[in-house]
Amino acid sequence: MTGQISVTTEHIDSTRGARLALHHFGGSGPTLMICHATGFHAKCYLPMMPTLTQHFDVWGVDFAGHGGSSTPDNDDFAWTGFAEDALTAIDHIGADTVRAFGHSMGATATLLAEQARPGVISAAWLYEPIVFPRDIESQGPPRNSIMAAAASKRRREFDSRAHALHRYAGRPPLGLMRADALAAYVEYGFRDTADGTVTLACSPESEAATFNNANTGVRHLEELTLRATLACGLVAENPSPASFTPPLADALVNGELRSYDGLGHFGPLQDPDRIAADVTEFLT
Repeated sequence: MTGQISVTTEHIDSTRGARLALHHFGGSGPTLMICHATGFHAKCYLPMMPTLTQHFDVWGVDFAGHGGSSTPDNDDFAWTGFAEDALTAIDHIGADTVRAFGHSMGATATLLAEQARPGVISAAWLYEPIVFPRDIESQGPPRNSIMAAAASKRRREFDSRAHALHRYAGRPPLGLMRADALAAYVEYGFRDTADGTVTLACSPESEAATFNNANTGVRHLEELTLRATLACGLVAENPSPASFTPPLADALVNGELRSYDGLGHFGPLQDPDRIAADVTEFLT
C-alpha cells in the first residue's frame, strides 16, 4: 500500500544549525504538516498516506537529530527548537497557514509552533502530546528520566536492516506497530556505515536528550485558540502519556478529546488506517 506513494526529499537549513530533511508525500488540497514522535521520523507515517494524500498536500519534516536530519548546534534539544524546525519547514513550503498532524513530541512541537506564531496552524489533530499537567510541573522541572535512560541504552548498530527489523518485530514496544509502519521506521531510520552495517539515524544520545528536554518551553497553552482534536489510547502503559491528554483537551478553548480502545502511545503506527480516516474527517 505504501508503495503507491512517491516521496521527494530536500534538505533545508534550520535556525539552529541543523540540516533538516523535508519530505513531500504528494496529494492535493490544503497543506498538511506531519510532526513525528521522539526517536522516529516523518516517513514512519507512510501507511497513513494513501488516505491523507487524497485530501491534502502532505509534507513532513524530520526534526533535528532524527531521521534524515543532522543534530542541532550545541546539541540543543529543547522542544521549542523542534517547533522552530516545523516553522522553518512551513516557511520553506511557502504556506501562510497549515493543518497539522502531530504525535507525542511532534504534537507538542505543533502547539509550540502555533504559540510562537499564532495562526500558522489553522487546525491540528494531535495524538498524546507530552504536556505535563500543572500538578506534575509544580513538583519541579519534569524529565522523562525513565524513557531517557532506556533510550540511552538502545542498541545502535545492526548487521543489516533486515536484522534490525527481525529483532524489533519480536518484542515490545516497536513490535506493537503494524508491520508496514515498522518496516518504514527501519528502512528510513537507519544509515549505512562504511563497514556495511547500519546505525540508528537518531542516536541513543539524541533520543535520550530529546526525552530529557520534554515539556521545555510549554507554558500557557490554554491561551491557544486553534481548533484541535486531542487523541489518546486507552491501553494502560507505565508511564502513560495518555493521562496528560484529557486535561490538555479541557484547557484548550477549541480542544476536543478522542480516545481509542486497543491502542497505546504508538496508536498512529498501530492502526494507521483508522487514525488517517479520523484525521481526515476532522481536518477537512
